[in-house]
Amino acid sequence: DPDRLIEAIIDAIKKEGGRLLDFNDEVEQFQARILSLRRWNPQAKWPEVSTDSLLVSAKEWLSPYLNDIRKPEELKNLNISEILTYSLSIEQQQELTLLAPEKLQVPSGSQIKLNYRSNGEAPVLAVRIQEIFGMAETPKINNGKQSVLMHLLSPGFKPVQVTSDLKSFWSDTYFEVKKELKRRYPKHVWPDDPTKEPAIRGIKRKPN
Repeated sequence: DPDRLIEAIIDAIKKEGGRLLDFNDEVEQFQARILSLRRWNPQAKWPEVSTDSLLVSAKEWLSPYLNDIRKPEELKNLNISEILTYSLSIEQQQELTLLAPEKLQVPSGSQIKLNYRSNGEAPVLAVRIQEIFGMAETPKINNGKQSVLMHLLSPGFKPVQVTSDLKSFWSDTYFEVKKELKRRYPKHVWPDDPTKEPAIRGIKRKPN
């Protein structure tokens, strides 16, 4: 009986779903984006998508995808991120992209991935300093109400500074950081006024 088979699978998922389903990094980021929006905008009634809640409510969002499942290992092939996305209304999918985007475009033109935290703390934007030359202020998401936390990186992608106030970094801290960067990367351009310098995606070395 197909219905009884699905019921048995759902029961197993409620008990052992964390092991049976593929809750990969993509799924965890999807969860963190929505859980962040729940904290930032409690009036908007975003769904509860913590792993424990999803396992309890698996029948509602997962049942339509279980008809061809015959072996436990086949559950690992389910694209949980895609399935959860389709469980949202079209309006919610659009709002999720608008309010909690997966990536932000920086002045260099690069699309940099944001790393969201499920507790609603500021998402992390890890980006090379040279790619944000010309950016005066810290980027904001959630309709301009939530600043990101910037992890500024060297040309070699090594951490240099963590800041939620880019304007203050440029005016106060950059000049100390610049001394070390010029020492470690002497062939790269380190301008006196980075807010007016064109951003660099690849490698732009200063003239010999």
